Amino acid sequence: MTEADLILYIVVATALVFDFTNGFHDTANVVATSISTRAMAPRLAVLYAAVLNFAGAFISLEVAATVADAVVDASAITPTVVFAGLTGAIAWNLLTWYFGLPSSSSHALIGGVVGAAFAASGAGAVHGDGVLGKVMIPAVVAPVLAFVVGALAIVICYRMLGRQRPGPVTRGFRFGQIISGGLLALAHGTNDAQKTMGIIALALIAHGSLEQGADPPLWVIVSAATAIALGTYTGGWRIIRTMGTRIIKMDAAQGFSAQGAGAAVIMASSHFGFPLSTTHVISGGVMGAGAGKRLSAVRWGVAGNILTAWLLTLPAAAVIGAVTYGTAHLFGDGAAGPTVIAAVGVALFFLTIVQRARKGQPVPG
Repeated sequence: MTEADLILYIVVATALVFDFTNGFHDTANVVATSISTRAMAPRLAVLYAAVLNFAGAFISLEVAATVADAVVDASAITPTVVFAGLTGAIAWNLLTWYFGLPSSSSHALIGGVVGAAFAASGAGAVHGDGVLGKVMIPAVVAPVLAFVVGALAIVICYRMLGRQRPGPVTRGFRFGQIISGGLLALAHGTNDAQKTMGIIALALIAHGSLEQGADPPLWVIVSAATAIALGTYTGGWRIIRTMGTRIIKMDAAQGFSAQGAGAAVIMASSHFGFPLSTTHVISGGVMGAGAGKRLSAVRWGVAGNILTAWLLTLPAAAVIGAVTYGTAHLFGDGAAGPTVIAAVGVALFFLTIVQRARKGQPVPG
């Protein structure tokens, strides 16, 4: 096995770890509303979402192509750059998980790769138009659109069924949430799992194992789908609590409206290859469903904290990615840097789990 092969293996393993953290970090996006309205039991909701996340990964490859081609210059990418970008994304995911903030795994990934590429090759390695048109503009438009759709949906639901008996209506909306929640899980897999596919494709291109512009191999698709599904099943209960109860106190009609709005926006964006933050979108749908009932129903302070996390995500992950690349580069251009950083990361992660377990605190999942 050559040194280049070793770096590639480390990068692929790190990418799948990111995909797993994406799954448990973003589980809340898919299941929080169904759990909070008691449409589904928690474990059943998480399993349901995991299965459909896996299936969604096979629907389209447009987002994977965007991540692999439209954000950074593939000719300037090395496996070490990809590794550093993934490290930035994983670090930010774990940090925001610790504080229970539903930040964007998607923007953490893109920020980490952009920061690492910038540190390695300068501003010329970053496609500014791609970052703006494919990432930043959709990041602003998508949650606003989900907010509007969620608000309109709840207004229509209340107008049509507001005078009906509450019991049958609530049961009907809870059943509807099973459908809308499933569509949201499918959409999440379609968009989020592809980002890992695109990153692994970048590493394969840099290694010389894949031609630029080619679709990711089947093993990449299957492994990314599996990692995000396992992460989803593990669950991120801190963030589920924030999404499901702290933004608004949600009824079944609001849950149905929020999930439907989120699924529609994410599916449409995946079709056009926009690597959206599902966190942004479903949060917008949840707030819209609350505001459509009454503005005071939304806990705007919590929403503000989430917005702050969103704004920090891309630059924070970019800084971590750049610092990681600089640290790895101190060991030369070979496998030593990524190997040392990966080993330290794994050791710190397990040390954190052991310490939290001794204190009786929850560990990731």
